[in-house]
Amino acid sequence: MLLRLLVLVPLSASFHTFCFILDYLLFPRLWRQQVQQPVFVVGHARSGSTLTHRLLTSDEESFSYFLYWETFFPSLLQKKIIRALGWVDKRLFGGPIKRRLEAWDEKMFGKYRHIHNMSLWNSEEDQFVMRAAFVTQQWAIDVPLMDVIDLFHVDQMPQKKKRRWMHHYRECVKRQLLLNGGKRVHLSKNPVMSGWIESLIETFPDARIAVVMRDPTECIPSVLKLMEVSWQGKGWRREDFEESLRMLTNISFDSYHHPREVLKRHPASPQIVVDYRELTTQPRATVLEIYRAFGMPVSKKFNAQLLAQEDKERSHSSRFEYSIDDYELSRERIETELSDFFNQYHWPQESLI
Repeated sequence: MLLRLLVLVPLSASFHTFCFILDYLLFPRLWRQQVQQPVFVVGHARSGSTLTHRLLTSDEESFSYFLYWETFFPSLLQKKIIRALGWVDKRLFGGPIKRRLEAWDEKMFGKYRHIHNMSLWNSEEDQFVMRAAFVTQQWAIDVPLMDVIDLFHVDQMPQKKKRRWMHHYRECVKRQLLLNGGKRVHLSKNPVMSGWIESLIETFPDARIAVVMRDPTECIPSVLKLMEVSWQGKGWRREDFEESLRMLTNISFDSYHHPREVLKRHPASPQIVVDYRELTTQPRATVLEIYRAFGMPVSKKFNAQLLAQEDKERSHSSRFEYSIDDYELSRERIETELSDFFNQYHWPQESLI
């Protein structure tokens, strides 16, 4: 870890910076590239935001988004070179490099897909693309220092620092849009951006925001368990990440309160709340409702894809096991701190059983 932080990170950041500069020299269209009416899917982690995002990404004619491998290479030049190498590998040699990558992908992520369906070629949280600027939740996964490094409360940051973060994020999005033709709508899924809502609206005044809502007694312990498994897998002990679990618990409550508070102050911003229960029982109808809220047309091709996917997504479930009793968190505290949400969405409450 010290080697990464003291040697590899500065070297890679310098390399990415050099490539960023070359982007504007080699691709002059980047100067004119606009980010118009981007769509942001936020909400507490494990709330169904990934399912929402991947249903929307089926509409490839409308949306541009980051694949996981693309988040490692923020520069437009880097992505184009890698795509060109992929073309050569497939067309001239029959794809041996791709097959090796697929084997590595299965070995690395296959055993965790019952928790989160991850792959180099899946759409993924685009804030990972900011790792070159050391602004990514990946560091929270690698190092349990959430009580020291706060990547969630961006809206409360000093203005100068916040503007730098958001400018860099906008630059990454511009490059991805141009990579995918330049005319599509950027589609983002980031639970951590539940704390960025105000900053997103300031940076992208025409942003459209979908907040996925799920019973917190289901998703809060789920994300605590997910992070615990991640830290343990990297060799950290319980005492190493105990304080980060407490911080993550506090952030969990903010993930519910903050988007509601900000969007209430911005009623003109296109917005919708997606109920997880409706998403999993009526996925097509839910997606169509999102499109209506955002004033987006639904193509015949995409509508047919939704019909074909409906039965599959209705059976959406997770074999990931966890218990609220494993943490310094009680159901009573969740029901008390989020009582307004329980009353509005009629989630089951122990006090009423």
